[in-house]
Amino acid sequence: MMVAGIGCRKGAAHEDILSAIETALEAHGLAVTALTALATATLKRDELGILAAARRLDLPLLVIDDAALGSAAPRTLSHSQASQQAAGTPSVSEASALAAAGEGSSLLGPRMIVGPATCAIATSGAPA
Repeated sequence: MMVAGIGCRKGAAHEDILSAIETALEAHGLAVTALTALATATLKRDELGILAAARRLDLPLLVIDDAALGSAAPRTLSHSQASQQAAGTPSVSEASALAAAGEGSSLLGPRMIVGPATCAIATSGAPA
């Protein structure tokens, strides 16, 4: 399973979300077809830009509850004070991706920031 975790500022447009996803995929030499799902935190579940990006990519959007987000937080690579205060995790995108990809998941690298959006990609299982 390969999951793109998404974080964003309130009101980010779907174009910004898609651009962050594309940037993260390119950074890891992947095509969008490699993705199984998008994931985000509960506090972002109603963000229209994220919802529209999931529809545009025809991928399920997994909403990660606070407990799962918190469990994944120690494995994040990036640390945003704003994310920590708002969501209780140093990186919404990284923690969401890790939690959605499941136990033993790992990030392919730190989140990519594109304007008001962030994207991190995690894969299930042990790191290669």
